[in-house]
Amino acid sequence: MTIPNQEFPKEIYAKRRSRVAQSILEKSGGGILIIDTAAEKYRNRDSDFPYRHDSDFYYLTGFSEPGATLVMIIAPDKTETIVFCRPKDLDREIWDGWRLGPEAAPQYLGIDCAFSNDLLIEKMPGYLSNKNAIFSRLINAEPMNSQLKNWLNEVKGLARTGASSPAALFDAETIIHEMRLFKDAHEINIMRRAGKIAALGHIKAMQASRSGLREYHLEAELLHTFRYAGSQSVAYNSIVAAGANACVLHHRAGDAQLKDGELCLIDAGCELDGYASDITRTFPINGKFSGAQKAIYEIVLAAQEAAITQTKPGLDFQAPHEAALRVLTQGLLDLNLIDRSLVGGLDNALETKAYQRFYMHRTSHWLGMDVHDVGQYREPGSNAEPKAWRTLMPNMVLTIEPGLYIRKSDDIDPKYWDIGIRIEDDALVTTGDCELMSRDVPVSVSEIEYLMKHSS
Repeated sequence: MTIPNQEFPKEIYAKRRSRVAQSILEKSGGGILIIDTAAEKYRNRDSDFPYRHDSDFYYLTGFSEPGATLVMIIAPDKTETIVFCRPKDLDREIWDGWRLGPEAAPQYLGIDCAFSNDLLIEKMPGYLSNKNAIFSRLINAEPMNSQLKNWLNEVKGLARTGASSPAALFDAETIIHEMRLFKDAHEINIMRRAGKIAALGHIKAMQASRSGLREYHLEAELLHTFRYAGSQSVAYNSIVAAGANACVLHHRAGDAQLKDGELCLIDAGCELDGYASDITRTFPINGKFSGAQKAIYEIVLAAQEAAITQTKPGLDFQAPHEAALRVLTQGLLDLNLIDRSLVGGLDNALETKAYQRFYMHRTSHWLGMDVHDVGQYREPGSNAEPKAWRTLMPNMVLTIEPGLYIRKSDDIDPKYWDIGIRIEDDALVTTGDCELMSRDVPVSVSEIEYLMKHSS
C-alpha cells in the first residue's frame, strides 16, 4: 500500500453510499449494512498472493487496504458510515507499506468515523441491537456470516435489557450489483483509459510477433506495456494461444513456439484503478493471413459487426448474440464446414445448434470492476418464466466477442484445421450507437497486416 493520492474523489463514493442507503430505506425502512473487503491470501512460505480488494467494498469506499469492513447504520433521519481498518503500526509499515489508519480515515474517505479493525468484534453487537434489518452478503461470504451469527447471539443475550435483534436478513448484493451494472462518468473515464492501455499492449504483442518466439514472449510484451502505461495489474490471466492452442478457450500463455503460417490468439486486458478492460485479437504470426485463415477471420469480424449494430438501448442482451450467431452459422454453411445436406438451411442450423461444434460460448458478458462483471442478465422482478433478457440501457458496458474454433477432424478440410479466431471489444451502451472503448488496436485484415509489416 502506497501513500494515497491526495485528490481522492470521496464525493463519488459518498454519493454511491447515499444511493445504497436510500434503497435500504425503501426496502425495509432502515437497517444496517455490513460489507467487508477481501482477505489476504497465503501463497506459500512467507509469501502472499498480490492483494486485490473486494469490488463491492471498493465501489462504496474507494479504499484498497486489506483488513477493512464497512458498516452503515441507516435510519430515516440519518445515516452513519463507519469503517474498521488496520491500525497504524510503524513496525509493520516498514515491512508492508504505509497504512491510512483509523485516525486519518474519516477525513480522507469522507466517512463519519473509523476504528481499528481489532475493535470490530467488540462493537458490532451494539450496532446490531435494535436494528430491524441486516444487509450483508449471503453467498460466498465466510467468515463474515459465521461472525454475524455470533454477534446476533450476543444481541439475543441482551433481550432482558430491552435490546432486540434484527428480524430480517437481506442480500446486499441485489442492491449494490444493480448499481454497479450502470457505470457513472468516473467509471467510464477509467474504463476508456484501461481500454487504451490494453489496446497498446495488443499492438506491442503484434509488432513483436515472429516465428521462433514462444507464447510467453508475447505475454511479456503485454505485461510490460500494461504496467509501463500505469495499470496496476492484468484484469485476468492473459490468454496467448499459438496454432492449435487457439482452439482452447482459456489457454494460458505457455512455452509453445510461434510458427510461420499459424495464427496467434491473444485475449488480454489490464486493470486500472479497479476497472477491467478485455480485448481479443487474432493475427498471423508471420504478418500475412492465408486464404483459409482470412476466410474464417472475415466471418468472425462480420459477426462482430452485426452484433455491434444490435448493441443499443431498447434492444435486449440477447440481441447481439443472435445477430452474431446468424452470421457465423451462415459463414460455416457457405464454407461447407456445416453440411447443408444434413442440416438444411440457416434457420434449421440455428435451431439445431449445428454451429455449436465451432462456436460454444456466448457473445457478450458485462464488464466493469470485474472482467465478468456483476448484474443480472434477465430482467429483475419479472414473473415470467423464463424471464425476459435484460434490456440494454445507456451506461451499461459489455463485451462483444464472437469466435470460431475449428479443430482437426477427418470430416473437416485440412486447410481449416486448428484455426481458432476470436475478436473482442468493449462496448459502452449510449443513447445511440454503442461506443467501442477498445478500438485503438487494429481489427481488420488489412489493418493488422499493415501494422505487422511496418513494425519496427
